[in-house]
Amino acid sequence: MADRKLTKSVVEGLEVRPTDYVVWCAKLPGFGCRVRPSGSKSFIAFYRVGGRNAAVRKVTIGAFGKITVEEARKAATEILAKAELGVDVAEARTRQRAEMTVAQLCDEYLIEGVETKKASTLVTDRGRIERHIKPLLGRKRLGEVTSADIERFVKDVANGKTAVDVKTGKQGRARVTGGKGTATRTARLLGGIFTYAVKRRYIAANPRQGVKLYDDKKGERFLSEPELKRLGETLREAETVGLPWQFNEGKAEKHRPVSAEHQREVISPFAVAAIRLLMLTGCRLGEILGLRWTEVDLENGLLHLPDSKTGAKRIMIGAAAVAVLGSIPRTGRYVIAGANPDKPRSDLKKPWSRITAHADLNGVRLHDLRHSYASKGAASGMGLTIVGKLLGHRSTATTARYSHFADDPLRRASDAISEAIAAAMGASVRIETRESNDG
Repeated sequence: MADRKLTKSVVEGLEVRPTDYVVWCAKLPGFGCRVRPSGSKSFIAFYRVGGRNAAVRKVTIGAFGKITVEEARKAATEILAKAELGVDVAEARTRQRAEMTVAQLCDEYLIEGVETKKASTLVTDRGRIERHIKPLLGRKRLGEVTSADIERFVKDVANGKTAVDVKTGKQGRARVTGGKGTATRTARLLGGIFTYAVKRRYIAANPRQGVKLYDDKKGERFLSEPELKRLGETLREAETVGLPWQFNEGKAEKHRPVSAEHQREVISPFAVAAIRLLMLTGCRLGEILGLRWTEVDLENGLLHLPDSKTGAKRIMIGAAAVAVLGSIPRTGRYVIAGANPDKPRSDLKKPWSRITAHADLNGVRLHDLRHSYASKGAASGMGLTIVGKLLGHRSTATTARYSHFADDPLRRASDAISEAIAAAMGASVRIETRESNDG
């Protein structure tokens, strides 16, 4: 590849790798194509102004698909020629981009500032940019955005100013409701976009810094012992005798079965198995639905995931999860079989809705099963470091949300130590006295 001229066929044939990389054109030194893990490809030009000891400068020319290889080559030739004459195109663009709009910055960020982000995360980012950031701040110049603007933005999103309900295709629909959680998460994304602008020297400071956000309650739902018991009983009922039919008042009755009050629906064993695996492994929904049999090692109790939110990882699973996997029929390449054996099941929305309604777990999300798994681990006294490794967290800060569950084992340890020391000193300790006072 190193001795080939960049052409359309060459660029189209560039493979996607776990990390971004650049393929240089052998015919025009300094002209290359960058390939990101998301699959996007963009043309760049590298040069120095002021001799061999000068710093290397980079200019992004454009994305493949929006411009052709030959158009990019022509632009690179002009940039490299100007560099020979002492003209720094990158510096000139920096000055110009200080006057760019927030919308333009967002577009550039999605090309240049997302090297480490997963494709699924980028989908969410694009949605927040298009639905919230651009409508409220898109027309503002970077140099005009203040902390007061960000504060107003957060309040507007929280109050539903960007709420929409629009059609997306023949049957699709996009409902954007806003709310405090959405406002907080979108403001954090906006802060990251402005951090990118600061690093590129488009602006001197991040206007998001110092702006107070709403508490993000996302992910703080943990199932109690009674709730776990009800869920387990409902799963057993769902896969055996089935769950009773449910009907919404006021809805059309034309599809209502005869004697519907006495009829039940048996939930797919694959859906039930998927929910059990989510409960017993702490995996994310996409990791279970996309799990292939070739990635399952029942003998050693391991799942080898080639890709996840945090990259490739190995998940250690317990005997109960191994038993669930061993009971699933192998009807295709995917563990949780769907209608098409060659494709993973897309979601569990319908069975989960039926199950949570019957188990009186309204409002509980599938992702809450992962949090419940983590909370049990933290409460068992195994330590947040171990819990974080089981969940595949990159940062200990991510696992820290479960720290309050570690209070109980710490309390027991503290009681045991103090009681032993008191006994050695000839004193007696009544633990229940303090516990009753706490109540």
